[in-house]
Amino acid sequence: MSEQVYQPGKIEKKWQQIWEENDANKTNEDMAKPKYYTLEQFPYPSGEGLHMGHVRVYTIGDVIARFKRMKGYQVLHPMGADAFGLPAENAAIQRGVNPREWTLKNMERIRTEQKRLGVSYDWDRYVGTCLPDYYKWTQWLFLLFYERGLAYKKQAAVNWCPTCNTVLANEQVEDGKCWRCDSEVTKKELNQWFFKITDYAERLLQDLDQLDGWPDKVKMMQRNWIGKSEGAEVVFTVPTLNDKKISVFTTRPDTLYGVTYMVLAPEHPLVPQLIAGKENEQTILDFIEDLKKVNEITRTSTEEEKVGYFTGSYARHPLTGEDVPIWVANYVLMDYGTGAVMGVPAHDERDFLFAKKYNLPIKIVVQNQEGFPRSVEEMDGAFTEDGTLVHSDRFNGLPNREAIQTIAKYLEEIGKGKPTVSYRLRDWLISRQRYWGTPIPMVYCDTCGVVPVPVDQLPVLLPEDVIFNGKDNPLTTSESFVHTTCPKCGGHAHRETDTMDTFIDSSWYYFRYASPHEETKPFDSKQVNKWLPVDEYIGGIEHAVLHLLYSRFFTKVLYDAGLISFQEPFKSLLTQGMVLKDGAKMSKSKGNVVSPNEIIEKYGADTGRLFILFAAPPDRDLDWSDSGVEGSHRFLNRVWRMVQQNLETLTANPEVKVETDAEKELRRMINVTIKRVTEDIDLRNNFNTAISAIMEFVNKIHSYPEDGNKGLFKQAIETVVILLAPMTPHITEELWQMMGHDSSVHQQEWPTYNEEYLVLDEVEIAIQINGKIRGKMVVPTSSSKEEIEKLVLADERLNEWTQGKSIKKVIVVLGKLVNIVVG
Repeated sequence: MSEQVYQPGKIEKKWQQIWEENDANKTNEDMAKPKYYTLEQFPYPSGEGLHMGHVRVYTIGDVIARFKRMKGYQVLHPMGADAFGLPAENAAIQRGVNPREWTLKNMERIRTEQKRLGVSYDWDRYVGTCLPDYYKWTQWLFLLFYERGLAYKKQAAVNWCPTCNTVLANEQVEDGKCWRCDSEVTKKELNQWFFKITDYAERLLQDLDQLDGWPDKVKMMQRNWIGKSEGAEVVFTVPTLNDKKISVFTTRPDTLYGVTYMVLAPEHPLVPQLIAGKENEQTILDFIEDLKKVNEITRTSTEEEKVGYFTGSYARHPLTGEDVPIWVANYVLMDYGTGAVMGVPAHDERDFLFAKKYNLPIKIVVQNQEGFPRSVEEMDGAFTEDGTLVHSDRFNGLPNREAIQTIAKYLEEIGKGKPTVSYRLRDWLISRQRYWGTPIPMVYCDTCGVVPVPVDQLPVLLPEDVIFNGKDNPLTTSESFVHTTCPKCGGHAHRETDTMDTFIDSSWYYFRYASPHEETKPFDSKQVNKWLPVDEYIGGIEHAVLHLLYSRFFTKVLYDAGLISFQEPFKSLLTQGMVLKDGAKMSKSKGNVVSPNEIIEKYGADTGRLFILFAAPPDRDLDWSDSGVEGSHRFLNRVWRMVQQNLETLTANPEVKVETDAEKELRRMINVTIKRVTEDIDLRNNFNTAISAIMEFVNKIHSYPEDGNKGLFKQAIETVVILLAPMTPHITEELWQMMGHDSSVHQQEWPTYNEEYLVLDEVEIAIQINGKIRGKMVVPTSSSKEEIEKLVLADERLNEWTQGKSIKKVIVVLGKLVNIVVG
């Protein structure tokens, strides 16, 4: 029989078709098996299709899913599309197409590309967030949040283009200008919808301790984003405004006596009253207007110059009764804390620099044991170490750490503040003034006010009669959508024209996969409680904060509503590194993009999969290498030829006998390789070292003598094919069939190893004289220290090594060496 050539294109198409026809990847609902839910973050269906980053994440997920099936689990491995979003709307404007048409076409393209990779998704569970049978339930969940007091509307600032007359997302603002018309972007207050994620801040923080399967760096990023700070609320008053209160949150109430000024955010609601009729009024108004063009990241950057103006008004210090000047400055934001900070320049570096710049007083209230700082003159920066309070009235002499609690409690006693906890986390702004998103199911009635759309009237469908002109919110152009009747009174009403942030769509999609065809509710709770939490969630580090935080928030709300029985959505999290080319992230502008389709056409999907798994551990960045791809292809060809050249043996049933040293060594390598590959995949997700172990094993098989036992030789090659199956599913399926097997290689039980066969019968050890290696010796692995010492001392080479010197000591390290100390 002539040897067949490895033709990946032909083989891969063949098996993809067979798998599809046979529903090979349909989820096994066998309740007797333990469950395993592996999930990769679903893609946005852009016009560019898949890139190598996608290939990496899908391949990693597929290896885990296939491995777990072979280990006897019932596996849920679904896929979908995160299909709403701004790019589709931009495409509608630029190309003159409807976003739905553009998105559905891209969804189909990506699904085709995913199938070409051989990923074992249960396509029957596919969900697209832009489809009415999905976003109907997104709207249902919004109403649940509203009923539970977690959805509300308030005024908030947005990016506004006065020329396009539209709200812009942050990514549409380039250097302070509109990406489309180049007009100066300003800030505008609009009434918008929010979710009260702050109600869950403490639970979101505390429950991070339960997530043992999450990388520490991701948990730290979430802790920092939530930003819990313990301190005190301090209330200053403004005598000239009828003692109106200005609340400040501080983590350092121990430095309260060191306050020499206050700073308000330019957007603070009291600023207009504080500057009215004052010398700086117009200057500050111009300053506020200019700041509308500057984003928050720039304003709070440590590199940005701190600019401020005195309002001409003063606040009353709650403890000293002194008048403290009130300033406005660019570095204080209304959305963080209370929009007001107290200036303690002696003990805060930013305040120190601001005070020096504007010649504001500096008052020392904390000194160390040496009495430093004694005076402002000897300070070249703020003193931020621990110490003892001075110039602090009744609290003088207290250690400052103790004074934090003492002064906070005193403020509470006199009604001028209280101990409190603050979070950096702000409520989630979910309104988007765009078309291609989930419509918010609320109407506004002149008689009834704000009215939720009844559940039986969902979904509120996106209309087709909209105008995409790059100006205004397209939904406002649809008369059929805007004008409706009130669900309460039947009178005239108008619909909410904001759509939801697309992060909402991705905050619950993994629930829908458990029962994607459920028609009466978002998901079947029984199925969700069976499959979730997700056992392994795989995706990029760029989603470490917002997507994961919002998903955790949704899960806790659904738990509180009694819909699910768990409080965290993802048990284990794998954040894969980026795919780089020449040390840089792949991008069209750099001209370093490698197309997955090109690799599949030239080498086959299995080669692409093998390289991307082998080139780096999954959590590290991977530098693309054309030679590495070719090396992976050569290895698969080598495995192919190994099977082809031994088909006579592989299709027969030779008896397994282990008698010779070569046979014992091959048996040992079979078991060692199974152990290494199993542990690398199951315990560490180290696919690169698993592949390395298989490559070493193939080398060992090639050195096996031709007269060795054929049964053991067959067992070794079958082991290679089975171990490679999760990583390279097409070639292994083809080889398994060639070897005479009727069932799929992916339905085989994962091989187990025998501990007894992992150990060598003999081991080579080094012999040292006074720590210097002089020779080697092969000894039985089972030998005791005493037996090895006898063997070494009986060696005829000993006299030559010691040259008549007396032996003082013999040190035996089992399995490694014997050191003879002579004198």
